[in-house]
Amino acid sequence: MKEFEINLPTEAESLEFAGLVADCFASFDGFSKGLIFYLRGDLGAGKSFFSRAFIQHFIPGQKVKSPTYSIAETYNFSTNRIHHLDLYRLCDPEELEYLAIRDLLSGNFVALIEWPQKGQPILPAADIEFEFSYWQDSGIQGRRVKVKAISDIGESLLEVLITASSDS
Repeated sequence: MKEFEINLPTEAESLEFAGLVADCFASFDGFSKGLIFYLRGDLGAGKSFFSRAFIQHFIPGQKVKSPTYSIAETYNFSTNRIHHLDLYRLCDPEELEYLAIRDLLSGNFVALIEWPQKGQPILPAADIEFEFSYWQDSGIQGRRVKVKAISDIGESLLEVLITASSDS
């Protein structure tokens, strides 16, 4: 499967990257495909920041709170839904059944799932994985994001993202 990696030295570049992913997702008609994004990385590596920027790209001005305690937050607009899940505090994957995860992940949606390993084996497979990490080079600190396609549809979206990032 395809992979893509980008260094994001500044917060502005992180916002721009989330916007680029959102634009590619929208041009790909991703909501109708019901895509699942796994967001991996250490605490503070940028998963929630990316999620907030992605959501606000579609719903400007939307207050986006971290779902660390609620586990899931859903943002509705038009006929689409963005689900932001943070499974960090999940004690048992079976808890996802109480959230009606199968019903939640239906229709026109994208799911941004932080700490997906905590939801295995109940959690559906990802289409794309984002691996966030700290990055430093020549005194510049920022984030590095590795993007990996997992499914065929994820690979198609990643091709759109790679093409768009090389054009910008």
